[in-house]
Amino acid sequence: MNTLRTIALLLATLTSGLLAGLYYGYANSVMPALGQADNKTMIDVMQKINVAIINPVFMLSFLGAPVITIGAAAMFLGKDMRSVLGWVVAAAVLNIAGTVVTFALNIPLNDQLDAAGDPNQITDLAGVRGDFFDAWVRWNIVRLLLHTAAFGALAWSLILLGRRTV
Repeated sequence: MNTLRTIALLLATLTSGLLAGLYYGYANSVMPALGQADNKTMIDVMQKINVAIINPVFMLSFLGAPVITIGAAAMFLGKDMRSVLGWVVAAAVLNIAGTVVTFALNIPLNDQLDAAGDPNQITDLAGVRGDFFDAWVRWNIVRLLLHTAAFGALAWSLILLGRRTV
């Protein structure tokens, strides 16, 4: 059981870290670069990114982080692992919250941007950008912080587990 617990905890930590890193990359490079681009370029590139990101590798971490973390938490139920369990449950809550932010806020903004249509045909590029950019960046930072905190909680839970099994 200890090996399965450790593997589940490692997978939860890795998937959470991958998401935190992705959102960090957006916050520190992709969106600042697109913020300097003209309206048509920003819209065109974000529409293309929103299509490209829906792939099996991304979905494994995006859906895997909350699901695997919940599964890992279930493996630590019982009084012998309460110190680890608390941190894993906190990480699960944080991962779920980050995923909810994505579904409730970032994805609708992506859908709205996509619904604007071909950037070559949009008559109000500035309006489309204005309805999307700042809100999307703000909610990306929120999910970045949530998934980073989940990653930190899971990393700490690995340390606690290691102390118990040494």
